[in-house]
Amino acid sequence: MRVSLDAMGGDHAPQNIIEGAALALRSDARIKTLFLVGDESRIKSELEKHRMSNDSRVQIVHASQVVEMDEDAIIAVRRKKDSSLSKAVSLVNDGKADIVISAGNTGAYFSISHLKLRTLEGVDRPGLACLMPGRDSRFILMDAGANIDPKPEHMLQYAYMGSLYAEKVFGIKNPRIGLYSIGTEENKGNDLIIATHQLLKTSGLNFCGNFDGHEIFSDKFDVLITDALTGNTILKTAEDTFRAVGYWIKKSVKKSLIRKIGALLMKGSFADLKKGADPDEFGCAVLLGINGLCLKAHGSASPRAIQTTIHRAGDFVQHHFNDHVIRVLKEVSQNKSFPADALR
Repeated sequence: MRVSLDAMGGDHAPQNIIEGAALALRSDARIKTLFLVGDESRIKSELEKHRMSNDSRVQIVHASQVVEMDEDAIIAVRRKKDSSLSKAVSLVNDGKADIVISAGNTGAYFSISHLKLRTLEGVDRPGLACLMPGRDSRFILMDAGANIDPKPEHMLQYAYMGSLYAEKVFGIKNPRIGLYSIGTEENKGNDLIIATHQLLKTSGLNFCGNFDGHEIFSDKFDVLITDALTGNTILKTAEDTFRAVGYWIKKSVKKSLIRKIGALLMKGSFADLKKGADPDEFGCAVLLGINGLCLKAHGSASPRAIQTTIHRAGDFVQHHFNDHVIRVLKEVSQNKSFPADALR
């Protein structure tokens, strides 16, 4: 695979980005070319630290500008044509790279990707798919921040794309699709949810019905469909809840010697708990529906998270993911339903 990596995007760029790239180059033989886009001198300096300067797979693409994390997306798109983010996306648009990855400004990334790459055939609006932890498994949350005001048809397309994500990338057969609502009854929710429920019932997908906030981590579905505002709220609330629980545990343990001793005995369990909610294990979000593969790492991504994201990119390239999306949505459009063998 040929990867275009925005080396200047994120809270800890380019250090964490380049270190993560070095880890990926050493561990993933599928990487044929890795474009590192950004300030050439800084990229070279970081590569030297990790003894990767002479790796023939690495190509540096100089960019004179950087889109800051708090910068207005529209202004960034208009005024920073030579940004690392813009040039990283252009490599996919020009056919030089198979996939683009950035940990940078989310709004600008989506705007630039949509503007340069457009949507796939059959897709009305792209959606952001995030991997989330369940009790004993993981599930895909979509949309987690791309389309703030979707229509029922957009939500249906998210379900098709999310189902393909679960099937092709994670090998889940006949993925279970859930719809987030304020109650499990099909007449609960706003007009968007009620209309989407009816579309999903006749979609041919393995639709398991509505789920509310009590069942988000229940392992009862493989893909949870919602609008961007709700999805982003779920995502960020979950992240902060995990942090808060960790804080509460540490605070409680420090209250007595007995508790400290107990904590030492529970050290392995605490490590498992932390790993189960560790964003480095999940890697990235994926902007599905764009005519080019676009992966978004967390702004504060660690080197290991970047490595995981690049590895996940390989899964999408390996399975020709977008080709399946185009094929399935075309079949759905022609048949007005989801063919039983569409995921094969």
